[in-house]
Amino acid sequence: MSSARFDTQRAALADVVAIPVTPFAEDGSVAEDTHRALLRRLLDGGIRTLTPNGNTGEFYALAPEERRLVTEAAVAEAGDRAEVLAGVGHDLPTAIAAARHARDLGARMVMVHQPVHPYVSAAGWVDYHRALAESVPELGVVPYLRNDRLPGARLAELADHCPNVIGVKYAVPDAARFAAFARDAGLDRFVWVAGLAEPYAPSYFSAGATGFTSGLVNVAPGLPLTMMEALRSGDHPAAMKVWERIRRFEELRAAHGSADNVAVVKEALAVIGLCRRDVRPPSRQLPEETRAEVAALVAGWPV
Repeated sequence: MSSARFDTQRAALADVVAIPVTPFAEDGSVAEDTHRALLRRLLDGGIRTLTPNGNTGEFYALAPEERRLVTEAAVAEAGDRAEVLAGVGHDLPTAIAAARHARDLGARMVMVHQPVHPYVSAAGWVDYHRALAESVPELGVVPYLRNDRLPGARLAELADHCPNVIGVKYAVPDAARFAAFARDAGLDRFVWVAGLAEPYAPSYFSAGATGFTSGLVNVAPGLPLTMMEALRSGDHPAAMKVWERIRRFEELRAAHGSADNVAVVKEALAVIGLCRRDVRPPSRQLPEETRAEVAALVAGWPV
């Protein structure tokens, strides 16, 4: 079990973990004022955990200075209203520098993106995360796990060395594999966050998750919070009513290997007048027929 000094951070992970979008201006730069307005909307809507530089924030399409800017804005807007789980990654020196930057700003947790190197060994995965976690012992560290070949024992090994590894964002689309992995690693040792958001949250909660990520939250904060309330109370029929309501939206995000994951969210935000629909390559704006479908879906939501 991790130290009690991380109890506040652990509680923040056992919640709706929002992944804010990064809006762009007409000239392609980060739209700073719009970004801060969107963050405030999340906070005003009841969100208490923010992940700047997540995949819905187009982490891999941002320049280093833009990633720093996004983190700075999230920490400033969160203040004492929310915990910030800053996304870090890329090569190890870059990830460590980003984690220390987030720490120096006042963030108390970092999410470590799944290494995208084409050759990732299980032992190398532990080495990467251990070096990063040991560089910021003051921070709670949350690996973002998308690797279906990593055994749970490797996560336990990492935590043996680094007690600040307090949670896992688990994003392998297999509830049975998640249940086994969590138990092999230590079900009660970590906070388990369903990293594939609302579509997987009910099944992952039944296997031990206590938090879930959300990109939908950018559009309609009340829907993820309603699902969370139902899951916490054990009311799975109520959670599935939310699931049914958002199903098509999330199917559009997941289609074609999640090619339009961010574009669907930004299209919905454009429909309700909150930011431009622009995304950066290798993402693309939606075709007209999909835009119309997104607009129809959002029209029936509380935004």
